[in-house]
Amino acid sequence: MENYIMAFDAGTSSVRTIIFDNNKKVVSVAQKEFMQYYPKLGWVEQDPNEIWSTQIGTASECLNKLGASGENICGIGITNQRETTILWDKNTGEPLYNAIVWQCRRTSDYCDQLINKGYKEKFQEKTGLIIDAYFSATKIKWILDNVEGAREKAEKGEVLFGTVDTWLIWKMTDKKVHVTDYSNASRTMLYNINDLCWDEEILEILDIPKSILPQVRPSSEVYGYCNPRFLGAKIPISAAIGDQQSALFGQGCYEKGEAKNTYGTGAFILMNTGKTPFKSTNGLVSTIAWGLGDEVYYALEGSIFIAGSSIKWLRDQLRIIDDSEDTEYLATKVEDTNDCYVVPAFTGLGAPYWDQYARGTIVGMTPGVNKYHIIRATLESIGLLSYDIIKAMEEDSKINLKNLRVDGGASRNNFLMGFQADLIQREVIRPESVETTALGAAKLAGLAVDLWDTESVKENSQNEKIFKPSIKLGQMEEKINRWHKAINLAKGWAKD
Repeated sequence: MENYIMAFDAGTSSVRTIIFDNNKKVVSVAQKEFMQYYPKLGWVEQDPNEIWSTQIGTASECLNKLGASGENICGIGITNQRETTILWDKNTGEPLYNAIVWQCRRTSDYCDQLINKGYKEKFQEKTGLIIDAYFSATKIKWILDNVEGAREKAEKGEVLFGTVDTWLIWKMTDKKVHVTDYSNASRTMLYNINDLCWDEEILEILDIPKSILPQVRPSSEVYGYCNPRFLGAKIPISAAIGDQQSALFGQGCYEKGEAKNTYGTGAFILMNTGKTPFKSTNGLVSTIAWGLGDEVYYALEGSIFIAGSSIKWLRDQLRIIDDSEDTEYLATKVEDTNDCYVVPAFTGLGAPYWDQYARGTIVGMTPGVNKYHIIRATLESIGLLSYDIIKAMEEDSKINLKNLRVDGGASRNNFLMGFQADLIQREVIRPESVETTALGAAKLAGLAVDLWDTESVKENSQNEKIFKPSIKLGQMEEKINRWHKAINLAKGWAKD
């Protein structure tokens, strides 16, 4: 009987289940979107129970499509949207509040207060992160401070916190296992990435009880077993890893200096920096890439909050495209953007700018600008934001990137990938399968249950297309300069 690995890819706007065979090939996929809630300007929420029900629903659908049963699954690996924060009642299992999504900006003012109190350096030294509403810590505090009875319950030991991986594992194991992995813990702004522990001083500053926090484990390990009532078998849950770190692993960036960019809802560039944390002076963050056995690997990361979702905005809000895939053709109906620039800072700017008050901006509008220019400018903004991070990464690390490996939905856009290669003057490599986020979790899950060994995991998939620079960097300098002028115009818009 064929043995398979199941990967849960719990994303920001949808969940997917992907089943891989012994050769790490995709044999079944099921996907379902779930609701996003925007109760106030800059606030983003999701229903934790809907995340769970859609995830386990796609798992059943995936098995049915394949004609397999839970007995055929050797292990489940989970990769998830990071930083999204869930607090729930330890006894009833019910969430205390909606999940506060990584994009949510409700704690921006509180983050400013922490910075004004002089905590910026302390937090970065301990956690590798910049104080920002993006990370989980201030979201936890907000729920404890604003949801009636939450803090009292937490003080009594009746509340549990988790990122989406922790929530799914707790649900699958029928309330038995409360864990996270190193990579997800390192995104909370509560975890000391040097000492590998929850940081007591930061917990005290934020007034967060340690009792609510999960146990932190390696990214490849059997944490517990899925209750048979969900998928018909007692399946080992054998990996958990944040989605961007999972893509780094799935892309085969195992060596120091290797980098990838995942173009999803946001865009995330990670570079493996080996077994020691690397402090950035250019607006990047240091994070844990993964834990394998007793060894922990680190990465330098730059996060773009809005990437693929800006294309969705063209479709759903502006309604100037019918389908996201149309943008590749429509962008080439004009020779350039006619000096129009779109800065998609809908929820602020991430690395390397970290301006939580920036907002989406279109500049350079003239009577000659049409919808094709705006479409092209939106695609180019994804490449330009990525360029800014790669430039900062090279300056921080003193390493020139050899190439950039890419994945995620927007990496299928040939226009964008060609533009990216021109900007960074490096080859942009797209693998045959762009399911590298799920593949990373699957590889780690297979390792934990001995389906694959270390050597077989390192075998990379074939490249589907390599984009080479088609023009010299000097021809891009004017565009880059104009882009930075547009960025400056978007900064600080939401600040009083």
